[in-house]
Amino acid sequence: MIGRFPILDVSPVVEAGTAKAVVGETFPVRATVFREGHEALGVGVVLYTPEGRRQPLVPLRELTPGTDRYGAEVTVTSEGCWSFAIEAWSDPYATWRHDAEIKIPLGQDVDLMLEEGARLLDRVARRVPRRPAVAEVAAAMRDESRPAHERLALAVSDLVLDELAERPLRELVTRSRRFPVVVSRRRALFGSWYEFFPRSEGAVLDTEDGEPRSGTFATAARRLPAIADMGFDVVYLPPVHPVGHSFRKGRNNTPLSQPGDPGSVWAIGSYEGGHDAIHPDLGTIEDFDAFVARARELGLEIAMDLALQCSPDHPWVKEHPEWFTIRADGSIAYAENPPKKYQDIYPLNFDKDPEGIFAEVRRIVRHWMSHGVRVFRVDNPHTKPVAFWERLLADIAETDPDVIFLAEAFTRPAMMHTLARIGFHQSYTYFTWRNTKEELEEYLTELTGDAAAYMRPNFFVNTPDILHAYLQHGGRPAFEVRAILAATLSPTWGMYSGYELCENQALKPGSEEYLDSEKYQYRPRDWDAAEAAGTTITPLIRKLNYLRRSHPALQELRNLRFHHVDQPEIICYSKRLASADGGPDDIILVVANLDPHHTREATVWLDMPALGFAPDDHITVTDQLSGHSYYWVGANYVRLDPHVQTAHVFTVTSAVGAPD
Repeated sequence: MIGRFPILDVSPVVEAGTAKAVVGETFPVRATVFREGHEALGVGVVLYTPEGRRQPLVPLRELTPGTDRYGAEVTVTSEGCWSFAIEAWSDPYATWRHDAEIKIPLGQDVDLMLEEGARLLDRVARRVPRRPAVAEVAAAMRDESRPAHERLALAVSDLVLDELAERPLRELVTRSRRFPVVVSRRRALFGSWYEFFPRSEGAVLDTEDGEPRSGTFATAARRLPAIADMGFDVVYLPPVHPVGHSFRKGRNNTPLSQPGDPGSVWAIGSYEGGHDAIHPDLGTIEDFDAFVARARELGLEIAMDLALQCSPDHPWVKEHPEWFTIRADGSIAYAENPPKKYQDIYPLNFDKDPEGIFAEVRRIVRHWMSHGVRVFRVDNPHTKPVAFWERLLADIAETDPDVIFLAEAFTRPAMMHTLARIGFHQSYTYFTWRNTKEELEEYLTELTGDAAAYMRPNFFVNTPDILHAYLQHGGRPAFEVRAILAATLSPTWGMYSGYELCENQALKPGSEEYLDSEKYQYRPRDWDAAEAAGTTITPLIRKLNYLRRSHPALQELRNLRFHHVDQPEIICYSKRLASADGGPDDIILVVANLDPHHTREATVWLDMPALGFAPDDHITVTDQLSGHSYYWVGANYVRLDPHVQTAHVFTVTSAVGAPD
């Protein structure tokens, strides 16, 4: 039902879900509000804490005159289920002021207008009896010995306006319903992820018996200090459970394995256990606990893979055959994406015994939570019912709101967005396949717009499944620029181990699969030799993660702005965060050459107001990658040789001593 004053099209409001924020995040609130006639209207937003405490009213301002669209920025300060409501009211003082500033200078109804204004200020003074100044203004407005213009000036003085800004006179107050906002810890929005296979770290390929030997959690823990040194926050482990033996895949996904082939870690389960077990080659559950503890000492969180599928040897196959699809010949249906066949994997049928499957998956998740896991990367959630995830994530959040779920769903937009709406904290995206300036600008405009109310992107530059042609053929510059883009465009980004070595050999032309994929074999890497040879981009990655931690502007999503460049191969964008203490704003400006093969030149046209400067200001830009500083204005020449430096990552300050 429409209230006294219509309040429509409120945002952020998420259909079939809930708007999201993280602790300390500032987000926009918008609403369309209007009234009949010409009297003034006041609009504001009120936040309510998870405990139900009402926060001070935040005024909303009309975004564009005449549109009736109002907006403001609000900030949430703690975890939990917050809510907000829009309030609209008739503003008698603003109505009076509008009329008085027209009529009194024209000599129309002077004494009557001043008396009506004085009565309004009497009401204000009665609300705050300990502040008599407003009452004195009301009395002065009735003093006919004073000129009319002087009495009017008192009525619209800063003293009065400040009082009314803090506590406006409100009549006929209309309130919307409350709209929920789920507030999570900051890791849900900001973080740097590193993916690696523990079985490869410390693996030995040439053993005395001729079969390779797996790495362990103990050997994998030796890699953690280097990952922490690069500035990563989250270590993501592909499945660490026992791997099935039936139909085990061999090297490069061949249908028949050879002795010593470890199989795909996503073919989960054997006689050694299922989703709640550790692969015996990696160690014991105590070894896993020690690995998690070591990561915690280094400031790292462990993200575990939640892949709800089984090998034919998984205990569930014998214990719960009703959880699978039985074909006409009595066999269990294995995973297929014709013409591809995955005989080593049985997908669950969530419609066969939904309560039984839910109870078991819930048990599995809480089992790993009890072993220190607070982040889960969910494999292929789009192949399971959305209602299942909605229920599971709500169940976990009710008792453990700090647990974070990342949706690995490379699928159609509707499914990706819906998974985000119903509770997934982060989402894989199409970033890997967005490589041109036009593609990046269009996609990032989408992600940082209305979608930012519920969908938090995690920009992985590569995965064990995805080696994009851009990386295959672009050489080291391609790896550098994609890391720079991911780390500065999105608050959360990630990389799969080997990226820092610029590994780019595809299985075959036209394929995004790696040659000798680590999914099917051990891939020990000689990190020390690579570092000594200077063939890694580790220094760049370390620098990017340092900048992300030290510049709050890079920790936000909605503050991205693109700037015009007159050449399609060069992209320019900025992130700006206003200072909370009156100091200079935090501003990062990135200019990148998207062509990994050729030097490109262009003119960059800065949107100076978007950076917080006047159009004709001079600014100082300091490249955090090279250390060089420049004076820039609205239009600036750039030249980027990808074999020398593929991008500038500037900090921006007001110019001192700039030339006229």
